[in-house]
Amino acid sequence: MCTCSSPNEAYYPTPGKEINTSLVAAGTLLHPRVRQPDGTRIHERLTRGRRPGEIVPLATLTHELNGGTLWPQVGDWQAVTADLLRLIHDHACDALGLGLPPLARALVCSGPRSEVRAYDPTTEDYQVFGPADRIEVLVEIDKQLARTEAGRPLWPGDILHTSRDTSAAAGPRWSPEVPQRP
Repeated sequence: MCTCSSPNEAYYPTPGKEINTSLVAAGTLLHPRVRQPDGTRIHERLTRGRRPGEIVPLATLTHELNGGTLWPQVGDWQAVTADLLRLIHDHACDALGLGLPPLARALVCSGPRSEVRAYDPTTEDYQVFGPADRIEVLVEIDKQLARTEAGRPLWPGDILHTSRDTSAAAGPRWSPEVPQRP
């Protein structure tokens, strides 16, 4: 199963619980309530060449799509993300909602080789966080996902469209930058 990670505007399902990043099974992109054929094209791009169990942030796809300049050839990721959030809010699929701290969210929202600079007011200097720090965040997210799934993968919803790549229809969780979980 492939999991798609998408940053979103924060929402609060219960008082005090912020969700600013959502993970869904890649197959959720094939849901009939997701803009098509965009969802199918993103699904194919997301699952092609990935290992089972891979977490793939949309920022990774943006990086792979020439910094996002090729998104128009694949699909409207913003509309698809909005559709996924509606499915999540309607409980029409399973999702792992995360309230990532600002630095972790910035790392997930950046490409796999990007750096994030954070200002430290105590030292009045900037600290640079890079690919290794992003991997640590993705490893922690994977641990949360494993606890959430507890042997039952995220449900992508019912009556899904078929993808041309049916071998990856269930999807990945690890991107090439993240070591395989034992």
